[in-house]
Amino acid sequence: MSQMIMPAPIVKSFTAPASPEKAFAVFTDGHGRWWPKTHSVGASPLKQAVIEPKIGGRWYGRLEDGTEALWGEVLAWEPPGRLVLAWRLNGQFAYDPNLLTEVEVRFTAEGDGVTRVDFEHRGLERLGDGESALQLRTSMDSGWSLILDNYVAAVGG
Repeated sequence: MSQMIMPAPIVKSFTAPASPEKAFAVFTDGHGRWWPKTHSVGASPLKQAVIEPKIGGRWYGRLEDGTEALWGEVLAWEPPGRLVLAWRLNGQFAYDPNLLTEVEVRFTAEGDGVTRVDFEHRGLERLGDGESALQLRTSMDSGWSLILDNYVAAVGG
């Protein structure tokens, strides 16, 4: 009997040179300033990434052709300490309203204007199992590293 291989959550912890209030605000209100234009779905290039500031708010890309491409929605909105987003993009990075993986971000004051940011993208087993799921997880892990590096630069800038 073969054993199923399930992808582990993507977990990252780092510090941001800001208070939790500013770190949370840049992550959410300032989302469009740091989310890379290369990381989007839809027929047109990404113009701006948006997180609507409330539980049930949409998480989406506003595209250059004027359309919107939904990525998910806000599951928890607890400024300045915690944000949980539904990520409803499948293994081909297409929106699937029946798929749910979660992105949780926690912001904790470390003192002296520094915030520890704890990031977790979980539920990746819902994207499938086996070798292709592990390859997808590896790709997503490096993608999140690039995205979160952009975020840290935006917080400091």
